[in-house]
Amino acid sequence: MLIKNIEQRIKINKVVSISAIVFAVFIVIAGFFFAYRMIEDSRKSIYILDNGVPILAKQTDVLLNRPVEYKAQIELFHRLFFTLAPDDAYIKDNIQKSLYLIDDSGKKEYTNLKEKGFYNQIIASSSMVSIHADSIAINMEQKKFAFFGKQMITRKSSVITRKLITEGYFDDIIRSPNNPHGVMLKNWRILDNEEISNQTKNSY
Repeated sequence: MLIKNIEQRIKINKVVSISAIVFAVFIVIAGFFFAYRMIEDSRKSIYILDNGVPILAKQTDVLLNRPVEYKAQIELFHRLFFTLAPDDAYIKDNIQKSLYLIDDSGKKEYTNLKEKGFYNQIIASSSMVSIHADSIAINMEQKKFAFFGKQMITRKSSVITRKLITEGYFDDIIRSPNNPHGVMLKNWRILDNEEISNQTKNSY
């Protein structure tokens, strides 16, 4: 009887000991997990100095912002490529900046417009060219985009409005000062640049 009691106590002690060890291991693992989470969260916290005053800001996942950056890159390229003034140096500077954001398809379109005398006409007629982006559609699976907007050519006597629809593809590259979004536009082409209105200015 005494032996049985001793054996039962030994079994109970084993169960208690094993349970205590398992619980201790669980506490240690949970502690490591929560410590890791806290370190990761602290790494996402950055301080920005505003007139010498530190302001807490949170970093966000790059992948969450990527679609926004794709659209920003597409809008930036079109704005640089199609915003023109009657100044040869200004035109070349804008075109040069835009060509950092696109592959050879951008250079081909620039050469095509140049051969048609488009830029010479802008300078000769003292025209201002600007664009308005209506919408930008992107397909993340195919990495394809479509730009929908309007192109306005303002002359001394009239304002010409053209439809501007383009499409192309995009790819990720290393960020650089000339390409801060790290996006390269590819196989770009103009689908529609039809004139939709020609308004005569009032002359006094």
